[in-house]
This record gives sequence, structure tokens and C-alpha cells, in this order.
Amino acid sequence: MWDERYRAEAYAYGKNPNQFLEENYKLIPKGKVLSLAEGEGRNAVFLAKQGYVVTAVDSSQIGLEKARKLAEENEVSIKLIKADLADFDLGDHQWDGIVSIFCPLPSALRKELHKKVVAGLKTNGVYLIEAYTPDQLKHDTGGGKSVDLMTTKESLSHELIGLKFKHLIELERDIVEGIYHTGLGAVVQAIASK
Repeated sequence: MWDERYRAEAYAYGKNPNQFLEENYKLIPKGKVLSLAEGEGRNAVFLAKQGYVVTAVDSSQIGLEKARKLAEENEVSIKLIKADLADFDLGDHQWDGIVSIFCPLPSALRKELHKKVVAGLKTNGVYLIEAYTPDQLKHDTGGGKSVDLMTTKESLSHELIGLKFKHLIELERDIVEGIYHTGLGAVVQAIASK
């Protein structure tokens, strides 16, 4: 599905970074950042331009090729890894920051991934996530149709044991990110540190 979505010439979610990330990236300590389900590279390239050493992981080879092109256009370097997040090893105490922007995963897989996120962060490392909540189904402005792929404040607080939340909120906001995320969206945003 993701290869199909990214096959078009245009960037499905645009070339600009996610607004929540753009407004809060300075809370991530300078160093190594892992971007989960990075897609076509917009967030990884943005972080690289801010001086982070960025690794982008995605299951779509086509998305990663577009990320490579976007990095070249912006004269930055990012490490690209093709992997399924179900199998991807985040390591232990590896990352100063981990970023997850609209990464729709089945809840069972998301819970396992969040355990790996907690283990993978260095001390004082920061996890920044924005995801759709079940209320997004009312808007039909992105995120699919499955409640199981959506996240809540409550689920994040249960799944990220070992992290301290600096920011955890559910809200509705206007999202303009390419053709697939445009309009009012119901989201959960979190910034948590180890």
C-alpha cells in the first residue's frame, strides 16, 4: 500500500515537516535521532537541517528513494533503513531522540514498539509523537478507518512506562500535509523524556 501511495511524482504528505515537530524539535537533545515510518523524508530532512544525525526507517523502498532525493535537494545526509517496524531493532540506549509522526500501527504492534522506544532512548532522550485519535473517524481527513490504528493519551501513558511526559494532549487542529492529511484532524501529541 505504501509503495503505491509514494509512487506518484508529488510528495504524498508534502516536503515540509510536521508542524508539531517543527514547533518542538528543540526539546530533543542534539545528537542521534531515529524517525519511525519516515515515508518520503520530510521530517528526517528537516531534522538533519537542524544539525541532528538522522536515521529514517520505513517499509517502503519507494518512499525511502524519495527521502534520499529530498535530502540531496536540501544538501543534507540522512541514513535510510528499509525495515518493517514489527521486526526492527531499535537497540538499547542508542538514541537522543525518537520521532513518530502519524505512524499508524495495530495496537498490539504499537505496544511492542513503544517498549522498544523506551529501551532505545538514551538517558534524557526524548520521544516526540503525533498520532490520530479515534475521534479522527468523524473528520475523514486522513488516518484511515480503523480505530485499532489510532492512539490516545491514555494508551500512550500506559505504553510509555519509564518515560516522563513533558507534554501530553489530545486536540483538534488544522493539518495541511500534502493531499492525504488536509483539514481538521483529531490528534494526540506527546513529548516524553527518559
